[in-house]
Amino acid sequence: MSKSKASGSKGNRKHIIVSYEEGNKSEVKDKKTKVEPKNWLQIYENINDMRKLKPAPVDKMGCEQCADNKMDIDTQRFQTLVALMLSAQTRDEVTFSACQRLKEFGFTVEHLAEADQNKLEEVIKPVGFYRQKSKHIIQSSKILRDQYDSKVPNDLKELLKLPGVGKKMANIALASCFDNVVGIGVDTHVHRISNRFGWVNSKTPEETQKQLESWLPYEYWRDINLTLVAFGQTICLPRHPKCIECLNNNICPSAFKESPKKTKSPKKM
Repeated sequence: MSKSKASGSKGNRKHIIVSYEEGNKSEVKDKKTKVEPKNWLQIYENINDMRKLKPAPVDKMGCEQCADNKMDIDTQRFQTLVALMLSAQTRDEVTFSACQRLKEFGFTVEHLAEADQNKLEEVIKPVGFYRQKSKHIIQSSKILRDQYDSKVPNDLKELLKLPGVGKKMANIALASCFDNVVGIGVDTHVHRISNRFGWVNSKTPEETQKQLESWLPYEYWRDINLTLVAFGQTICLPRHPKCIECLNNNICPSAFKESPKKTKSPKKM
């Protein structure tokens, strides 16, 4: 499959647009898309430069780092999926620690399918919504064991059948586990930052995903989630973003609008 080349040129451009059927890549069409936001590529490259100088929690403790690389590939994929389920509304540090405890508890499809929910709750606390997530993990493990030979399916539609697995999780799981990029994973960081940059004008993560996919070259779909999450954890914070430290503060339309106000120096007596 040929891919479009990113550049900073202005005006209407042609891109490779990927359409999907039942959750998997099925057809590629070449057609005109919406005009790319101004300076998006420069902004993106600046973010990657900042990541090199200031690593984020997601770089060391994100879901892709939670799996045990000593286990077989199917178990690693399952562990990554569970990490994604745990990560919703939970800091990476908390998710990573929970996954380390799960490894001692028994971090396999077969073990978690038979786990006692109360015991599992104790293992994954203080993950957000740990009771509901424990229930979903046990239910999903049983489905994977009984219907998928204890393997994570490489299919968006099938992943979305699992309790507790939403579109964002499924997109990231497919990309992380199978290098199967069928959509952009949009969480709160991607949604917030994309709107701050003016890349989208959206109310929900679902709208953000559709708008990003309408113009962002396909080769960026896999990495944009990790890139913006790391940026959102270190510089472009939900509250009081550190615009003074950002390399994009001269081209970002939201620069300094939400930053802490500078306090006046006390008058000399």
